[in-house]
Amino acid sequence: MSEKTRIVISGGGTGGHIFPAISIANAIKAKRPDADIRFVGALGRMEMQRVPDAGYEIIGLPICGFDRKNLLRNVVVLWKIWQSQRMARRFLKEFRPQVAVGVGGYASGPTLNTAAAMNIPCLIQEQNSYAGVTNKLLAKKAKRICVAYEGMERFFPKDKILLTGNPVRQSLITTNLSREEAIRSFGLDPARRTLLLVGGSLGARTINESITQHLDEIKQTDVQVILQTGKYYHQAVKQTVAEYGEITNLKVVDFIADMGAAYQAADLVVSRAGASSISEFCLIGKPVVLVPSPNVAEDHQTKNAMALVNRKAALMVKDCCATEKLLKLALETINDEEKLKKLSENILTMALPNSAEIIADEVLKLARMTTNI
Repeated sequence: MSEKTRIVISGGGTGGHIFPAISIANAIKAKRPDADIRFVGALGRMEMQRVPDAGYEIIGLPICGFDRKNLLRNVVVLWKIWQSQRMARRFLKEFRPQVAVGVGGYASGPTLNTAAAMNIPCLIQEQNSYAGVTNKLLAKKAKRICVAYEGMERFFPKDKILLTGNPVRQSLITTNLSREEAIRSFGLDPARRTLLLVGGSLGARTINESITQHLDEIKQTDVQVILQTGKYYHQAVKQTVAEYGEITNLKVVDFIADMGAAYQAADLVVSRAGASSISEFCLIGKPVVLVPSPNVAEDHQTKNAMALVNRKAALMVKDCCATEKLLKLALETINDEEKLKKLSENILTMALPNSAEIIADEVLKLARMTTNI
């Protein structure tokens, strides 16, 4: 009898890491329903909720990032790294996976470092056009490196790279809602153009302020606006809008569970430039204005955005200019039918479909290197 397939997937911190990880797990399950897939995340981060919600077991490590402002606190960080490595080793010895998959984020480091030291084949998935520190450090030990952008040999050994694209949430591309049904689900008018602003899973202050500082313009325009604030900023935004007075064409929500419906409703999206979000826009051909977050390592969101802007597949506004310029550009663009059409056509050319399935195949190939399955 063949041995059961056991796979560990590690990483998280944001939806940009978690959603691809879950998509890869689902693709593996579709190919090998008997596969035993476990996740390793960081305690206190969002993967500790989202992964169980998706039906998978997860263990949490006490890992956290270095504090660049208070160096003394890094003594605690080093202790947590040591603890995490010990916990990862104990888990890997008990679970005995044939493959370890890293998707980026704090937990990937100790998990994949320990797995490589135990001669467990490792695959890393780099979502961004500029490789993260963790993945760059892990690259020498990885058997396979799945990337979403061309030119990644400047970070990784060329012979290990496979251009796969980023896995996306399947619900985004399989929604059965029509545009009219999607707009009505938000209580809005299908006869009007719809602008969707999203700040990622954690919200984005600048994107929120680009609306709250221009409520007069919102009220006067015929465009209807959906603003996803993020839970952290929601109460402050709601209060600001309430103090201004009723604006019937502005819908403020803290979180959108059905992003497939939200994208279907939108004629134009304003978003941060996270790799997973960009991959979603490419696959559905959605016109987008990108506002890269300045609070990310190596300014990688700007590099993600420029990969599209250079091919006339998206527009970009710098975070420092967004409160002044973003709404004006978005309203001009959404009312320019030809511009929307061109953006949609160009971004579709950058789509890499079936990413999760391709990565799942690579994971299973590595599994066959260590056991007869």
